Amino acid sequence: MPGRTQPSSGYTDSSIEYELFQTYSVSTNGFLPAKEPLRRLSSSYYAPWESTVEDLPSLLREGTLRKAVDDLETLSTSKLRSEEEWRRAYVVLSFLAHGYIWGGEKPSEVLPRAVSVPFLQVSKHLELPPVATYAGLNLWNFKSTGSDFRDLDKLEALHTFTGTVDESWFYVVSVAMEAEGGTIIPVLFRALEAARNRDYSTVIKALGEATACIGKLGQLLDRMDEKCDPTVFYHQIRPFLAGSKNMGVAGLPNGVLYQDKEGRTSWKQLRGGSNGQSSLIQFLDVALGVEHTSTGGGSRIGAVMPQGGRGATPGFHEEVRSYMPAPHREFLQHVSRMGSLKELANEPAVSEEQRQLQVAFQVVTKALGDFRNRHMRIVSRYIVVPSRKQTRNSTVNLATASSRGSKPPGEELTGTGGTALIPFLKRTRDETYLAGVLAPDMQSEVRI
Repeated sequence: MPGRTQPSSGYTDSSIEYELFQTYSVSTNGFLPAKEPLRRLSSSYYAPWESTVEDLPSLLREGTLRKAVDDLETLSTSKLRSEEEWRRAYVVLSFLAHGYIWGGEKPSEVLPRAVSVPFLQVSKHLELPPVATYAGLNLWNFKSTGSDFRDLDKLEALHTFTGTVDESWFYVVSVAMEAEGGTIIPVLFRALEAARNRDYSTVIKALGEATACIGKLGQLLDRMDEKCDPTVFYHQIRPFLAGSKNMGVAGLPNGVLYQDKEGRTSWKQLRGGSNGQSSLIQFLDVALGVEHTSTGGGSRIGAVMPQGGRGATPGFHEEVRSYMPAPHREFLQHVSRMGSLKELANEPAVSEEQRQLQVAFQVVTKALGDFRNRHMRIVSRYIVVPSRKQTRNSTVNLATASSRGSKPPGEELTGTGGTALIPFLKRTRDETYLAGVLAPDMQSEVRI
């Protein structure tokens, strides 16, 4: 890919997909990097950024972050020497930006030049929006005391807004899930190639492995409440993850005003960090042939196309690919051109192997639907239930705005990514279950 330096994939074998995966920055850890992200930028020139983000939790607690950021000089990005350093800069600036925007009694509609200018430049280089994405919060924001990133107990977030164990745990649960999911990416990739040759045994085996992997993802997700308290998450952590899209009720009716190097200003309305931006989950959908149609925002999302014309609003899952690292979204595009395993499962079964494949396909889509059900239970415990408890907090943010809603509990909630939360999650789950419905005579095999 022209213009981008490719980090090592971490693959050491001579597998057929080695070069392809390396091109798309897919490592042995899946969409995570092959090794730990950088903990600090190498040049002392960036010490002001590093010291500020290191002190971020205390500055926010003391209410002095905005002054600290206002006092920063606008630094150049010219001393960033590698793709890992560009990623590190993106993480640091994401935390500084969101801390500044949401770190007061009222959100700031203006991002100061010292953050805005380099954030726009770093984002342009990485082909990501200048906002705290899933990549910045999770994929590039962790450290480990072991070499296996699937070991949740050995992971810790590099940076948090609150300085709490709860927030670190919230991020690294996703890191462990990404690493676990990395094991199934080459398996399903080979299954898609095998499907072209009607290699049913390979596809059946892959679907079984995918079912087991999705089960492990669910087990990791279920560990969320071990160290992340729902009340702490809802009132202290979640507000900082919010973007500027559909956040009028939370104090950003116009979004956030950014300034570039030339002094030009522009209002931006961007989605905040969300698990919906995980390339892993979209990879599973694409490989299996799960189709989603929801915009994720109901009537609140206008039908304005990126180039300024009007037309049909793109689906949420399609839109959030622009919030994924560029190589990863290009990988998803590559995989989507390979077809899906549902296409093979939908063919009339004239042999025992084909019937086994259909059953295996139904089992795996049910497992993915069940995983999304688990996620909905987490959302209920961590967002819906806390939102029902009225608070006297005068601070304006996503938590207080949601808690003061007038609609039925759960229905008025907005996700950090700007979606109508509960209706969107229900529809996404139901679409996953529906993907497993093949011929009418197969529906009794696996109840979905």
